[in-house]
Amino acid sequence: MRWFNAEGLWLAVLAGFVALSGLACNAGVNLLAVTPPPPTIIVVVATPTALQEIPIPAYDLAEQQIINVYERVSPSVVHITSRAEVFDFWRGVVPSEGSGSGFVLDGDGHIVTNYHVVKNATQVEVLLADGTAYPAQIVGSDPYNDLAVLKIEIAPDLLVPVEIGSSQNLRVGQRVIAIGNPFGLDRTLTTGVVSALKRTIQTDNGQALGEVIQTDAAINPGNSGGPLLDTAGRVVGINTAIESPSGGSVGIGFAIPAETILRVIPELLARGYYPHPWLGFTTYELSYELTPSAAGPDHGLLIVQIENGGPAAEAGLQAAEARREGRRVVFNGGDVIIAVDGHTIKSRDELTILLANQKQVGDLVDLTVVRAGETFTVSVRLGEAPR
Repeated sequence: MRWFNAEGLWLAVLAGFVALSGLACNAGVNLLAVTPPPPTIIVVVATPTALQEIPIPAYDLAEQQIINVYERVSPSVVHITSRAEVFDFWRGVVPSEGSGSGFVLDGDGHIVTNYHVVKNATQVEVLLADGTAYPAQIVGSDPYNDLAVLKIEIAPDLLVPVEIGSSQNLRVGQRVIAIGNPFGLDRTLTTGVVSALKRTIQTDNGQALGEVIQTDAAINPGNSGGPLLDTAGRVVGINTAIESPSGGSVGIGFAIPAETILRVIPELLARGYYPHPWLGFTTYELSYELTPSAAGPDHGLLIVQIENGGPAAEAGLQAAEARREGRRVVFNGGDVIIAVDGHTIKSRDELTILLANQKQVGDLVDLTVVRAGETFTVSVRLGEAPR
């Protein structure tokens, strides 16, 4: 065995011969002719100096991807301040101020945010990434989908519009990135994953908003209206609400999906509002709000009121008659809606979400109706909901 040093690396060379004398002698074979070259074992030990010379990357690939998204998209994220006048029992009408987030939609100065960020605002200001502030006008809003579009007067070359992606191919576990202004801290980045899809949450007006993205990316007050991004930097949702007993992030946040943004925003730009499809009746839920009759279905929506001249009235649907028995209100007759276009309906929320996400004003829908024990189908042309 011989040891030597070469350029800071220790090398140990071990040579040996295989003893095949028993086999060789029995066979009468010349050992020198059949023995293979001796194997060589090399042990390499790196010195501390050699380790220090190995380059270590500053960021791994995942980190670099997030850094790239932030550097590209954060200039598109804006800080929105809204001012309103509210009534106080002791002081009368007093000024109130709120803040949120938004993002640049295009080079024309349109900004997308949540409706609740600018609700009842008498004055709105948009602060860009370079620190300049601009007064903004509300172009359109949709309380149900919690979306609003603002407009600022600015040169197009000073704006960095976002890229609206798609939420249709999102998967639970997919990494997402949120950028916003929580508690007024401009352009804060948080990361997480898609925790669930097609969640249903309640809007400020008490209606059910469906198809919502759930994420564990930290979302706090002030994040509302900011973008939820995929790792390519495309907007897949707009952060709108959290579930929290404390008012701060506990890892349950919700975002309106990109498909809703793509459907609603063009209408807000064109009309100033979104035309919601409407059937023109009021219903109660069987089993939950009303006890089903023995001869009728055990689920569905009982029509208790029909709007004159509305779609349901024109289609010939019938409302139940109400009468009071002591402290109770009892309904007699009336149509029960159990399905829409073959989709079973058990609650108003299911009906609302189906119409909001799959139908438009003017569409023809087939309602499966139970009347006096008979089941049949009625076609109804959807009208536009009163605003």
